[in-house]
Amino acid sequence: MANDDAPKSVLRDTDEEARRLAKTLLREARFGALAALEPETGAPLASRVALAPDMDGAPIFLISQLSSHFGALEADARASLLIGEPGKGDPLAHPRLTAIGQAERIASSDERARVKARYLGRHPKAALYADFGDFAFWRLRLERISLNGGFGKAYALAAEDALTALSACAGLPEAEAGAVAHMNEDHADALAAYAEGLLNAGPGAWRLASLDPEGLDLALGDQIRRLWFDPPLESAEALRSRLAVLAKKARSALDQP
Repeated sequence: MANDDAPKSVLRDTDEEARRLAKTLLREARFGALAALEPETGAPLASRVALAPDMDGAPIFLISQLSSHFGALEADARASLLIGEPGKGDPLAHPRLTAIGQAERIASSDERARVKARYLGRHPKAALYADFGDFAFWRLRLERISLNGGFGKAYALAAEDALTALSACAGLPEAEAGAVAHMNEDHADALAAYAEGLLNAGPGAWRLASLDPEGLDLALGDQIRRLWFDPPLESAEALRSRLAVLAKKARSALDQP
């Protein structure tokens, strides 16, 4: 017999709108609040960190061994990240998420070089200290996400709801740095057209910060704007033609009266 007095779940069913919101928050985040467990007491220890998404969307952060949370993560890898910036009005009315998982230090030199390039695409001033001996890049290996899209919009997402599958685009991670550099050096006009024509963003010297099978992340100062591919790339080789199609579409939009 059903218990009519049982508390009703406040969670909504996960749908494509929730998945897209979670992915956008992860992709556009430049900062977040990292929570780890203090070794001496087991108490939560929260600290603000700068972020960049890995190609699959998993958060990457750069921290020093001199920080308290570095030692905390070495002692216990469990961690969470609060992501989402307040805007005008009530801060609690704006979307945010808590990403929960295990923090892993990036040790491989090749992997470190790859994630460093993505990180500096959003935080270029970090080049001044990124290679100091006491700094290391970490990735949060996502296990689940608590998403709050605003009042009355709570969701519990699995990691796969917010991460981008890379299996269809083998070779894209290795090709990314060259593609990003090429676009920034030779096609700044196309990047500006993407921002203004397709995202309705303001004019400026927009740069390509990073790319992945599902879209592009454009940067201008402290701004990050996400341009989604529709549909996602089916192969790494399809990137060039997709960028050309988007450039044509963006310029056409700008030419409209």
